[in-house]
Amino acid sequence: MMKKSDLPISILYLDDEEHNLISFRAAFRKHFEIYTTTSAREAVDLLRTHQIPIVITDQRMPEMMGVQFLEAIIPEFPDTIRMILTGFSDVEAIIKAINTGRVYRYITKPWVESELLMTLQGAAEMVRLQHQNKRLIEELQQRVQDQERVMKLFQKYVPEHVVTEVLGQDEDSSILKGELRIVSVLLCDIRDFTARAAELEPRKVVAFLNDYFSLMTDCVKAHNGTVNKFIGDGILAIFGAPVSYLHNQENAVLCALDMVEKIHQFNERHRMELGGNLKIGIGINTGEVVVGNIGTEERVEYTVIGDTVNMASRIERLTKGHDNAVFISSSTYQRVSDIVQARVCGPFSVPGKEEAIELYEVMGRKQT
Repeated sequence: MMKKSDLPISILYLDDEEHNLISFRAAFRKHFEIYTTTSAREAVDLLRTHQIPIVITDQRMPEMMGVQFLEAIIPEFPDTIRMILTGFSDVEAIIKAINTGRVYRYITKPWVESELLMTLQGAAEMVRLQHQNKRLIEELQQRVQDQERVMKLFQKYVPEHVVTEVLGQDEDSSILKGELRIVSVLLCDIRDFTARAAELEPRKVVAFLNDYFSLMTDCVKAHNGTVNKFIGDGILAIFGAPVSYLHNQENAVLCALDMVEKIHQFNERHRMELGGNLKIGIGINTGEVVVGNIGTEERVEYTVIGDTVNMASRIERLTKGHDNAVFISSSTYQRVSDIVQARVCGPFSVPGKEEAIELYEVMGRKQT
């Protein structure tokens, strides 16, 4: 099968003298696909019905000057290579048209076949290059679109700031790096969701969780946090990594209060289907952690590790028996005591800690 690039280039020649058209066809039909006409209107019809990248017109015609015709077709056929046949008396006007982009090149009359053939072959090569460049641009645009789709998908699994950081590193730089940071770690879990999910169809369970995670993720983003991972029906969020803000502890606690508010909205939508209200428990702890990309060169996961995370998990488990409760550690409360109402809870015995700890249950934001 012949490729499109192997097909002869089409040329349209407009001239009000039929004998000129006959001579042109006879001279160049072996090299090009030739269309000829004595009418400007018919020329436009031919351009609309055929792929004709090169247009040649005589300058002196009764309907309009050749320059006028070439100028008139620019809006509809901007990529067409436009050439004009002219006598020496019109050269100055033609050069002006060339300078303004209306005409690509002019050919003086009477034309010499060998010289005109070289000019047409040069124009045909330009057409091929235009087609090649257009194809390359389309391929480049498609690759950019593909990369953008991959990036958006990637950012659903890895925080956007992490993606940006990795892309900004040198090729030889290892992405398996960790750093010490002081962050607030938030863990949120649905109470008794496993038992409730067992009574539902699997697809409904997924739909409910997706809606729930969407609401909670919006809360985290709104308060400058990062959802690090989903653990079953639980959420682990970080405030202070990979990007830190001045009020990481406040952001975490206000996020938790927002989550409690959003679970009420969720229940309003799904109470009938779920057969009751979902309840959550949230634990927040603040302290030093190691954050970074953990794994191998083939597969990495941005995560946070350390005793601060473990303690946040234990605090969250202590909220069981308390509906939609937010428990925070002393290290967190010290930074938010002026903006939230809280009551002391405990003391609690926590695995791994010799002494019992006191926690604070956040009741709401202080009225200003």
